[in-house]
Amino acid sequence: MLELLFVIGFFVMLLVTGVSLLGIIAAIVVATALMFVGGLFALMIKLLPWLLLAVVAVWVIRAIKSPTGNRYRGNNRWRY
Repeated sequence: MLELLFVIGFFVMLLVTGVSLLGIIAAIVVATALMFVGGLFALMIKLLPWLLLAVVAVWVIRAIKSPTGNRYRGNNRWRY
């Protein structure tokens, strides 16, 4: 709701200062794109600890489940 009020206020202020309707629409499109990119950046920073936790969990699980020997050594007798 607050974002909608911001866009309406932005539109009215540009209209009051004498900017043309085409300029207002272009400014709203640019502001929307910048807010979208900023929101994605904020979401990435917010989710970064969980992404790092997932990477560490996969690394630990692969380290625990890794075979001790070379698994390809006994499987090459049919190729030579």
